[in-house]
Amino acid sequence: MRNLATIDLAVDEMLVNLAAIVLRLSRPELTRTPEARRALAQSVHQYAVCAARSSDPRVHQLKTQLEETLKPNLRIVARDGVKVS
Repeated sequence: MRNLATIDLAVDEMLVNLAAIVLRLSRPELTRTPEARRALAQSVHQYAVCAARSSDPRVHQLKTQLEETLKPNLRIVARDGVKVS
């Protein structure tokens, strides 16, 4: 049982490190093309699958952050000083 806890901790640490890498790669200047966006979405999905089995709150927080990177950036448009969207 002790080895399982050690392995679980090691996997959680790897997931935290992986999330940091994916977050760096999710910057807008790196994900401009449709192919890059698809690759990011696939990476985030695969991370979420692995994170679902983790009990580490850091892993779940990072999963949420990664999922936020997939949401489109909205912008406010104004016409003649009036917001239209």
